[in-house]
This record gives sequence, C-alpha cells and structure tokens, in this order.
Amino acid sequence: MDFSAVNWLAVVVAAVVAWLFGAAWYTTLSKPWLKAAKLDPATMKRSPLPFIISFVAEMVMAIVLSLVVGAMTGGEPSLVAGLIFGFVLWLGFVATTLSVNHRYEGFGWDLTLIDAGHWLGVLLLIGAVIGWFGAPAG
Repeated sequence: MDFSAVNWLAVVVAAVVAWLFGAAWYTTLSKPWLKAAKLDPATMKRSPLPFIISFVAEMVMAIVLSLVVGAMTGGEPSLVAGLIFGFVLWLGFVATTLSVNHRYEGFGWDLTLIDAGHWLGVLLLIGAVIGWFGAPAG
C-alpha cells in the first residue's frame, strides 16, 4: 500500500469537517435520536471518549477514502470522484451494516435513518475534501 499518494492535509481537514458536521447533525437531531436509541439523558454518563473515538474513526475513514479515490483515479482525485466514492462506500458498507445491526438490536428505522444520514454526510464531506484538495504536492 502506497501512502505517498495520501494528501495528509486533506485527510486532517476532511476529518475535522466531518466531525463538525456530526456535532451539528446530532445537536440538531438530539431529541429524535435519543428517543430512537431508547436513551434517557438523565441516566447517561458524560464522557469525552465518544467524541475522541469518532474523530479517530473519521481520520481512518479519510485515509481509506483517500487511498480508494487515489487508486481509482490513477492518483488524480477530483471533487466528483470523491463524492461518488464517498457515496458508493456509504451505500455498500455503512447503510447496509446499520440496517442489519439495528434490526438485530431491535431498533426502529428512525434510528437507522438518523445514523445513516449522518454517515452519508460524513463520507460525502470527506470525499469532497479529498477530491477538492487533490493529490499531494510533490
């Protein structure tokens, strides 16, 4: 695997943008999400750990998406390619996984739609940033 094709600035910017999107998404949809996830805010533990884990996960997603877009475009990523691959990876892995997991866990489709919408936004934003920044200067 050739990590020299990764634009590390794009990866960091993409992860930050994705994390901020998630913060806005779940702040806006906090009440329906809590209800769908069957969580009571009064009994929830407050911890920074989920925020840290989500940022690390988004860094990993940005690296992987950068590698995929770079490989599939011959090292010349574009905004359109980033959006297309972000969507395809979301559809093939995220939407399907959430749909299956939430059915086994006994959650309704409302939770799946909220969470899947979040990850769609994340992968589209990461793809857009990766594609917009393009290949690393070298």
